[in-house]
Amino acid sequence: MSSKYKIFALLIPLVMTLQACDLGGGSVKPRLSMFVGVDISGSFVHSPYFDDAIDFLAYYLYCHLHGLGGLEVPNVLFVGSIGGARANEPKTFYPIQTFQNKSVEEIGQKLREIFPKKKLNPYTDYNAFFQQVAQMVKNKNLVLRPISIVMLSDGIPDVKRKGVTDFRSIDVRPLERLARSVTIRLLYTSATVGQEWQTKIPRRRVKIWTQDAEVMVLWKDPKILNPENTAPEDQVQLFNWIKDNVDFGVRARRVN
Repeated sequence: MSSKYKIFALLIPLVMTLQACDLGGGSVKPRLSMFVGVDISGSFVHSPYFDDAIDFLAYYLYCHLHGLGGLEVPNVLFVGSIGGARANEPKTFYPIQTFQNKSVEEIGQKLREIFPKKKLNPYTDYNAFFQQVAQMVKNKNLVLRPISIVMLSDGIPDVKRKGVTDFRSIDVRPLERLARSVTIRLLYTSATVGQEWQTKIPRRRVKIWTQDAEVMVLWKDPKILNPENTAPEDQVQLFNWIKDNVDFGVRARRVN
């Protein structure tokens, strides 16, 4: 091999590295678009898990915003409620600035301000939430960037067919072509409902991951969230738990 080709071969990895970095600051630009939906229907708010879910979300947002433990920092973040007073009702999406430069405790306080237990949504509407996410992605020119949709909910839609909850009525088609990687993460559901979400909801490219409420509450276990170590930056076991149980890299599964 001539010296010219040797130099060219050595330059290829360097060029690829520079392309992956922000040349202005020397750091990789965040690409993740994160949307968080909180179920404030009576069935979930009055369950034993709502307060735990808000506490967890405060830590989850803080850890992601600061990239703790290798958790991906979102480029954009929006937090809103799932459902409303009626079907197809749009809801306010609170942007990333609402939660930046706040402690875990301050994020938790803000979440409880946004989602007061005394103001319930009588109608749980996942379809309207997905439609609003899709519209926001298009409006903000976020198409083709990886999308993570995190939902704190029991996962039970307010749609029945012949007296049985109709999970096939959940429509993720607005999300299908937004990006190569679109993942829905349903947290604080039950094993039965989680199975319905994973096997019954029609989809082609959208990935669905569910985690049972009985597993989710374990994040507060002293062996995971060290009570003697109050600094979130040092909660290594919590970061690993989030990676394994919430931010799990689920594979796509086509359901007709």
